[in-house]
Amino acid sequence: MTTPNQSASNRRGFGLGNIAVTQELVVAVAAAIMFLVFSATLDNFLSSANLITLVRNVSVLGMMSLGMALVVIGRGVDLSLVAIMAVSMTLAIVLANGGWSFGLALAAGLAFSIAIGAVTGFLVAYVEIPSIFATLAIAAIVYGLGRGGIADLDVNNLPPGVDWFIFLGRGSLLGIPVSIWLFAATALLLHLFLRKTGFGRFVYAIGDNIETARITGISVRPVLMLKYMLAAFTAFMAGAVTAASVASMNMRIVNSTMIYDVLLVVVLGGIGLTGGRGGIRNVLVGTVLIGLLLNAMTILDISYTVQNLIKSAVLLAALVVEALLNPRDEQTSQQGDI
Repeated sequence: MTTPNQSASNRRGFGLGNIAVTQELVVAVAAAIMFLVFSATLDNFLSSANLITLVRNVSVLGMMSLGMALVVIGRGVDLSLVAIMAVSMTLAIVLANGGWSFGLALAAGLAFSIAIGAVTGFLVAYVEIPSIFATLAIAAIVYGLGRGGIADLDVNNLPPGVDWFIFLGRGSLLGIPVSIWLFAATALLLHLFLRKTGFGRFVYAIGDNIETARITGISVRPVLMLKYMLAAFTAFMAGAVTAASVASMNMRIVNSTMIYDVLLVVVLGGIGLTGGRGGIRNVLVGTVLIGLLLNAMTILDISYTVQNLIKSAVLLAALVVEALLNPRDEQTSQQGDI
C-alpha cells in the first residue's frame, strides 16, 4: 500500500543536479514565465481591475479543481461538479426569493449538493458503475432537475439584503479578495484531510491499488462515497463564490467547457489519472497556469472556438506527459484508470 508521503516521493521525473524535475515544477516555472511575459506584452494585464478578475476566476476554478483532485487521487473522475455547482446554488436562490431566510436557503442548497455527491458515490461504490459514466448521467439528471423542476429561468438573481453574502465574492480582507481566502481555506482543509487523517490515507491507498486496500481491511465503499460528497461540497463553495461575485447564478454554465478546464488544471498540475499520486500543491500550480492562460486569451479577444482548441491541445499534451511520467502498470491495465 502506498502512503501519501510515498506517493509524493514516487512522482516520476528526471534529475537536474540536486533538483528533481517533475511535472509540477515544470508547470510552476511555466506559470511564472507566462506571468512575466503577459505583464510585459499585454495592455492592462497588470491593471487592478484585471488582476481582481483574474484572482476571482482562479478561486472558483481552484475550488472546483480541489474537488476533482480528491476524486482523481482515489482513481475516479467526477463530471457532475459543474452541474452540482450551478443547480445547488440556483436552488438556494430560488428558495430565498420564495420567502426562505437566506441562511436556511443556503443550507438547503448545501444539503442538496452533498446528497447528490452521496448518490454518485453510492452508484460508483456499491452499484459499481464506472465513475465517468455515473457522473456523466448524474450531471444530466441534476441539470434537468434544475431547468425542469427548480427554476423557470436560466439566470436567477440573488434576493435583496444579502450584502454580507455578496462580500464573499466582491469584498477584500487585508487587501486580498475574500474569494482567495475561501479558496486558501478550502485547500488547507483538504490538504490536512488527505495528509493527516486516516480517511485521507485511505483515499491514496484506494487510488494506488483498490484490491490491496480491501485486503488490508480498508472499508473501500464508504471512503469512495465520502470523496464524492466532499467533491460536491467544494462545488457548492465554488457556486457560492460565483453567485456572490455577479449577484446571480446562470445555469447555462453547465453547458460550457468549465468541467474540461477543471480536468485540465488537475492533469496539468501533475495529478496522475492512475490514482494514488499528487496533492493540493499540484492543484495550486495548475490553477495558476490555467488561470493566466484563460485571462490572457480573454484580453487578446481570442474567439471562444479558438480558446477551446487551445485548451484541448494543452489538455492532450498534459495527458501525454502524464502517461510518460506515470506509465500504466499491469494492475492499472487490468482495472482501468476510471
